[in-house]
Amino acid sequence: MDKQFLTGRLLIGAALAAFMTATPALAESAQTRPAAAATTPAAALAGVLADYEAYLRRIDPISSGMDGDRDALSRLPDHSRAGDLARQAPLKTLIDRLDAIDAAALDADGRLNHAFSRYLINREMERIALDPSRLAFDSEGGPGQTLSYLASSTRIASRADADAWLARLEAAPAYYDAGVANARRGLSTGLVQARSVVESALGQAQRDVAVNPDGDILMKPFAALPGNIPAADQAALRARAQALIDGPITARRQAWLAMLRDDYLPKAPTEPGMVHRPGGKDLYAFLVRSDTTTDLTPDQVHQIGQDEVARIRARMQDEMRAAGWTGDFAGFLHFLRTDPQFYATSREQLLEKASEIAKRADDGLPALFGTLPRLPYGVRPVPREIEETYTTGRYNAGSMQNGVAGGYIVNTSKLDQRPLYELPALTVHEAVPGHHLQIALQQEAADQPYYRRGADVTAFIEGWGLYSEFLGEEMGIYRTPYERFGRLSYEMWRACRLVADTGLHWLGWTTEQARACFRDNSALAPHNIETELQRYIGWPGQATAYKIGEIRLRQIRQKAERELGNRFDVRTFHDALLVDGPLPLDLLDARMDRWIAEQKAK
Repeated sequence: MDKQFLTGRLLIGAALAAFMTATPALAESAQTRPAAAATTPAAALAGVLADYEAYLRRIDPISSGMDGDRDALSRLPDHSRAGDLARQAPLKTLIDRLDAIDAAALDADGRLNHAFSRYLINREMERIALDPSRLAFDSEGGPGQTLSYLASSTRIASRADADAWLARLEAAPAYYDAGVANARRGLSTGLVQARSVVESALGQAQRDVAVNPDGDILMKPFAALPGNIPAADQAALRARAQALIDGPITARRQAWLAMLRDDYLPKAPTEPGMVHRPGGKDLYAFLVRSDTTTDLTPDQVHQIGQDEVARIRARMQDEMRAAGWTGDFAGFLHFLRTDPQFYATSREQLLEKASEIAKRADDGLPALFGTLPRLPYGVRPVPREIEETYTTGRYNAGSMQNGVAGGYIVNTSKLDQRPLYELPALTVHEAVPGHHLQIALQQEAADQPYYRRGADVTAFIEGWGLYSEFLGEEMGIYRTPYERFGRLSYEMWRACRLVADTGLHWLGWTTEQARACFRDNSALAPHNIETELQRYIGWPGQATAYKIGEIRLRQIRQKAERELGNRFDVRTFHDALLVDGPLPLDLLDARMDRWIAEQKAK
């Protein structure tokens, strides 16, 4: 997920998003210099895409490292304002080169790549101008959470891998320093997080500096070093890493904590919402356009959300009656939130139940998909160091090149707030056929340019996750009326996101106004509602992508079924949607219209 919030690369965790905006400029302007006169438009486009790849690999070493770039594994992104500004010139050069190409002379794939790369580059230029990096943290924390994510996903198989992780630890102090500078710039310009978000981030910062009896999470990659590293060298490597953690990294953790506590919190406003911040409405309108990949206004998104709330509520009433409940809706929600039958009694039981659902979902994939990814995934608990402010579940992308499986991450804390009737919908969203299937196929799209194998298209990625919850019905994942109600409750959650996110950041709602939609219309547990509210307050716009994307994907499928009739094959359809990677919704419409026409012509 993770504020800009995401670079143009993979969604690999919300904690990461705030900080994946770039590395030092290096010789970027030389690398993206205007090309000499190309012989054909196709050749000119190929040259631009090659330089765009080189640019992306420099500014985003995390994604590049996941793609097998060994040098990138030793670097961290530069998310400083100076780094952002240094990227404007090379991005402008890329746009100028794209504009000089006669797109009409390209074939269909070339026209798509021309339009898509131009969309991403223009979006990044607009982001830099608005400077959302001033929102340097969210309710889950700041720079430390990115480093924790990296530690959890780093596998050391050689001495070179160990040296690369040490190099990242050596770069961590500068990474913290850039985060502090971004936060202070937000304070000085008035683009600040609400007090509730600061309090959540402050709690995580306090946990980061506390002594962990199980060891520091940044030492995790050194927990089991390979036998090809001699024992004496292993000890020396661990000692170097521990010295970095005990020295400069601990000093920066303490400085981050002090900044939040002493400087930021006293100035943080109680009212949430970008509408109350200087330039906040312009920034929020951009974030909605960026995350939904549409030109929808916040007002239009808000209305779509209200319409969806009414539609889903009617279906929930049907499942409530199917469960045998004869009382009112509010009473049913109270029953679901409080009856012990719906809750696991141990962390292990919750994780085992999630794993069982995941294997049933695996079993149903061949009936719906002709192409499946090579990369497997695991079911893992959220690390206890971060579970307090973490969401119910999430997906962390893996890397076949680095020997790391994808991860369906389940929060096993606060068991009385993790109802089992929601677990099937969570599982198919985060694991398969949701995020793991889609993102792994995207990573493995070897025929596509590099930028498409990691492109951040939130409306498609999160829309696919929500569409996958619907696919769970076709797969027979939901076995009881309670689980079917849980699926609808999750869909209601995403509809309320449209209402609440725009309400908070555009209409000036209070937190209680936003809370009411979730409390009164879904079975979400109280803790989850509060965690999610803080997420939306601290991460404006992102929550609007899910329902907007899912609605469009459902519409595309309905159109294909209608126009192809008996010739519609769901496996072929899903392959057409997924195998080449995600697209902004308008480009996806055009791509799938072309596919429908091709199927008709067969």
